[in-house]
Amino acid sequence: MASKIELLIADITKIKADGIVNAANTTLLGGGGVDGAIHRAAGPKLLEECLSLHGCKTGEAKITLGYNLPAKYIIHTVGPVWKDGKSKEDFFLAQCYFNSLDIASKYGLKTIAFPSISTGAYRFPTQKAAEIALTEIKKFTENKAIPETVMMILFSQKDFQIYNDAYRRIFNV
Repeated sequence: MASKIELLIADITKIKADGIVNAANTTLLGGGGVDGAIHRAAGPKLLEECLSLHGCKTGEAKITLGYNLPAKYIIHTVGPVWKDGKSKEDFFLAQCYFNSLDIASKYGLKTIAFPSISTGAYRFPTQKAAEIALTEIKKFTENKAIPETVMMILFSQKDFQIYNDAYRRIFNV
């Protein structure tokens, strides 16, 4: 059974889900954008746990508790910084989604929420990122029961429209 996929304009730190995905940096110690917002909302115990993880490489993912967030868990993944499109950025971004979904599946997370990974400070083109994200989510969830629901949490109406257009193309709706 394929997962249900939802696109929402919202604040990911307010999403009630089994897990949310943090677009983290390699240190996992907080930063700007989504990463900083998640660290602030989760509270200081998140930083303590992240210190014990010893960072994360681009494309990989690690899991922590959600602490003060409505989500039970946070899956931290490090997206690629956009250089020129010829430095395996697409591959690493796809790995972020695959590895995050793989952890969610292994932990039995029924609901997971993703931000648009790498499209802020890391400058990955949003349209390209949307295609990669939704293609990876579709591939991963086609024959899996868990996660049951995958949410894409978008920051703006513009990003929502880009993801919605990509969703219609990829899912033929």
